[in-house]
Amino acid sequence: MNRAVHDRGGWPTDAPIDRSEHQLADWEVLTDALVGALGSKGVMNVDELRRGIESMPREEYERASYYERWLYSVETILTEKGILQQGELDT
Repeated sequence: MNRAVHDRGGWPTDAPIDRSEHQLADWEVLTDALVGALGSKGVMNVDELRRGIESMPREEYERASYYERWLYSVETILTEKGILQQGELDT
């Protein structure tokens, strides 16, 4: 069975689940606010956000934190829509 990178149900692992809470870093708070602002202006919706996350290459998905996945998705979707140019954020 070929599963998408985000489909984690039933994967065998001995790793414990990290259930600890952490204080959000400033960039995480700003990422959350950015996604909210894009949604409220109709630029991007939650389904697009999810699709962008699910399109991440497996290696990047595995390394990325929760909000790093959101940022990847925002950049992907805004580039698809022509709002950003490819690599614009890198410069």
